[in-house]
Amino acid sequence: MTDQELFDRACAALEKAYAPYSHYRVGACLLAEDGRAFDGCNIENASYGATICAERCAVSCALVQGAARFVAIAVVGESSDAWPCGICRQVLNEFSSREMRVICGTRGKGFTVKTLSELLPMSFGPEDLL
Repeated sequence: MTDQELFDRACAALEKAYAPYSHYRVGACLLAEDGRAFDGCNIENASYGATICAERCAVSCALVQGAARFVAIAVVGESSDAWPCGICRQVLNEFSSREMRVICGTRGKGFTVKTLSELLPMSFGPEDLL
């Protein structure tokens, strides 16, 4: 799956976001090593701490389907680029190599591609606990 295809699927997932409080809708599409793709969107909650980001929604969907290694993720904001937050970067680090592609952009505009290591330098991950 190309970066553009992942981006387009993330744009479609954005339409399903539930963001009645912030009105900041985000969509994601996560690519597993086996070629399967999993969509996610942000889901807000009146108890703000219960809110889930689009990236972690996609990871959760993938894990339920038996995919646990990822090679790329596209994250799309509605009105601005929606780079993964710190918690999402850490969750992606748990299941991905440092070279995972992170494709980020705004719906209707272009996107930028970075690696997870660029977004989470000097990270702490599973390999540090062995």
